[in-house]
Amino acid sequence: MPPMATAKSGENGTVTTELCDYYKEKSQGGYIGLIITEHSYVSLTGKASPNQLSIACDEDIDGLKKLVSVIHQNGSKAFAQINHAGGVAVGGNTSCEKLSASSIQLPNARPNTPALPKEMADSDIQNVIQEFAQSARRAKLAGFDGVEIHSAHGYLLNQFYSPLTNKRTDSYTGSTLEGRIKLHLEIINAVRKTAGTDFPIAVRLGACDYADGGSSIQDSVKASKAFEEAGVSLLDISGGFCGYTNPTSQEQGYFSEITREIKKHVFIPVILTGGITSAAAAEELLENNSADLIGVGRALLKDSLWAEKAIHTLQSSMIN
Repeated sequence: MPPMATAKSGENGTVTTELCDYYKEKSQGGYIGLIITEHSYVSLTGKASPNQLSIACDEDIDGLKKLVSVIHQNGSKAFAQINHAGGVAVGGNTSCEKLSASSIQLPNARPNTPALPKEMADSDIQNVIQEFAQSARRAKLAGFDGVEIHSAHGYLLNQFYSPLTNKRTDSYTGSTLEGRIKLHLEIINAVRKTAGTDFPIAVRLGACDYADGGSSIQDSVKASKAFEEAGVSLLDISGGFCGYTNPTSQEQGYFSEITREIKKHVFIPVILTGGITSAAAAEELLENNSADLIGVGRALLKDSLWAEKAIHTLQSSMIN
């Protein structure tokens, strides 16, 4: 189950009974192998939306423990997705300064956005690195089985990764892939040092923008290899500034052209998510080596029994 925002957290991002009940229902029976919980903001300046889950302070840990416990009691593993919204953040209040790779209008900016985001200075970058690292520490203390760093769908790390939004000329330059993933590698390294070598790290990569001048499949292959070398345990592939969808494909598993190519060059597992609604399609994508794990989002959102039904369907087909 990939991360899907619920807006069921409290006003300050706290874990609520409603949120726990939601994950209890989704994980019932342990039919889902891994649940990656909805994106949690690493700082108030990186908050993406009202009632988003927080992992920004130590006071959040007790609530997160309750959330993890619900999932574990049902037999599923749980990763926490940690995120900074960057230039599309709503922040703690309307006066919050928005941060981004560059001070330009973002493709996914909200209508009537009053001001351009601020290009991050080195001090801002160092702060964000530590915010991700400390959030990973909190995830581990809360009992999560791993953490997923969010670099997709036009949020901060995707703003550094995409040439559409990274116009920097310093060491984080948008003119080279090395510059565009420098912040990712620094965050991965900081998370590894803070959370320990025994704590799995995943990266959700907005692998391709599907836009002129944007990130490409070739970029995603090189970035994935670099992340693997840096110690990432799992790659979760999605879209960049195109969001959750692929404008060139409507087939189930519509990012499979990317995951198949990435799998040729890395040894770590790759998750494929995108429009997958049938058990047969999920199984076929595994069998043709498109991915190692299949993420099922909206089908699970609509039907909490989807995974149970899928397993029984596949078992029946094997018997027959």
